[in-house]
This record gives sequence, structure tokens and C-alpha cells, in this order.
Amino acid sequence: MSALPGSREITAFHEGRHAIPGWAKSGAAEHRAGAWRAIEDNHRCNCLQWDEEDLARRRNVPDSEIAANKRAIDFQNQKRNDAIERIDEELLAALQGASPGPAARLSSETPGAMIDRLSILSLKIHHMRLQTLRTDVDREHLDTCRARLETLAEQRADLAECLDRLLEEAARGEARFKIYRQYKMYNDPRFNPALYGERGAGSRK
Repeated sequence: MSALPGSREITAFHEGRHAIPGWAKSGAAEHRAGAWRAIEDNHRCNCLQWDEEDLARRRNVPDSEIAANKRAIDFQNQKRNDAIERIDEELLAALQGASPGPAARLSSETPGAMIDRLSILSLKIHHMRLQTLRTDVDREHLDTCRARLETLAEQRADLAECLDRLLEEAARGEARFKIYRQYKMYNDPRFNPALYGERGAGSRK
């Protein structure tokens, strides 16, 4: 695979992982390093987070299980954002030979963010497609899901085109992007007042 992945390769990778039962939890990593490893890590996080989001909506389990789901969601979301930043780091490194011209446009959305959105869209498409195969629902439900599936496919095609255009323009020096650090604060006890306040209260007891 090339240093600058195209949307077709990325979409095929996402779809291929959905075809492997249990891939997100137990599948071995296919890429050891580089942009593709970050793309793989990002997709794995999104798949795991999707499952946890479903579980967190249950109403027939103890609150402690929902709390565990929410913590798992926070954990995967942090890893997901880290992977997005790594994607951008790797792509910028691959583009070092391309110098942006003075008129190069600055893209406020990075390739990493677009690839993350493609990953999430692939999950929506996969699960919406499964809904169209159900035999325990009425025709209205199936028709609704088929219509939504078409819309999701169109949205993914549009986003894929935008990603390819940005990378092609960046390679020609006609566009540029930066790494936008997320600096998530809620998981870090140094920055979350509910956590460092809790720690301080404990030390005063």
C-alpha cells in the first residue's frame, strides 16, 4: 500500500474488517507502523466503541454495568483521537517533499479526521445493511433502512472524494493541513476538576 492511502483502499480496508467476526476484539494487527497502522488502530477503536455504545443503552442491567460501558467508551474515544493525530503525523511526514505554495489553501479538516469519519460511516453502513436483512420487522422498517443505506453510501462517496482531493492537492503543494491536537481533558486527573478535586478531598480526610 502507498504512503498516501486513497479513499478506495481505506474503504475496502474498513469493509474487509467488518467481514471478519470478532476482528475488533481479537484480530491481529495487519500493519506494524506508519499511516496504515494508525488507520487500523482508529478503525478498531471505532468498532469497539460502537459495541460499547449499544451496550450502554441497555435498561435491564445494573447501573454498575452501564458505568463500566461508559468508562470503556471514554477509554476508546481517547485512543481513537490519538490514532487520528497519528494518521495526520504520518501523512505530513509522507508529504515532506511537497512544499505548499503561497496560495495553498488551509484545510480546517485534516485527512485523519476524514478517515475517522469514513470509519464511522462504514460502521453505520454495515449495521444499516444488517437491518435490511432482518426478518422480524415490518416492511416499513425495511424500506426506511434501505433508504438510509442509500443516503449513507452517498455521504461516504462524497467524503471519500473530498479526502482524495485534499491529499492530491497537498501532494502538489496546492493545499495544506495541520495537526490539530485534541487535548482531551476529561480522562486526565491533572485537568479534570472532578478528578483532581476528588483526589484533594481524599487527601484531606
